[in-house]
Amino acid sequence: MTRLGQGKSWLMVGGCLSLIAALLHIGVIIGGPDWYRFFGAGEGMARMDERGLWQPMLMTIGIAAVLSVWALYAFAGADRFPKLPLMRTALVLISGIYLARGLLIVPIMIEPHARTAFNIWSSLIVLVYGLVHAVGTWLVWPALKPKPILSQKEAL
Repeated sequence: MTRLGQGKSWLMVGGCLSLIAALLHIGVIIGGPDWYRFFGAGEGMARMDERGLWQPMLMTIGIAAVLSVWALYAFAGADRFPKLPLMRTALVLISGIYLARGLLIVPIMIEPHARTAFNIWSSLIVLVYGLVHAVGTWLVWPALKPKPILSQKEAL
């Protein structure tokens, strides 16, 4: 398999991971307060949901929407969808955000009160997401080069 083919495979996996995360967030909304607690949203979010407040649902829908767009960018980088605006920039930012969140494992491991099973596992999972997106982006980078805009003379 070529470097480009490998990169597309990595981005397909990354897109699937982002999509799974988005669907899990929708599941949390459907599952209600117990799911907010289980997935680490915090007691405050669970209690707001129990009281019927709309903020937990809107925040969770927002996160699911962002993760869905990230999945779409990964799939577009893998040539499963047409190229999207700012492909390179978006894929680098997506990888960077996942990696930054995943690297929170370092302060979590240093700070005893932050060292919960949820914090450790979620950081490790998101670190893997970031690595998958970053490797895929790196491997397909040359193919993501924007096409030059034709001058008026060339267009004629």
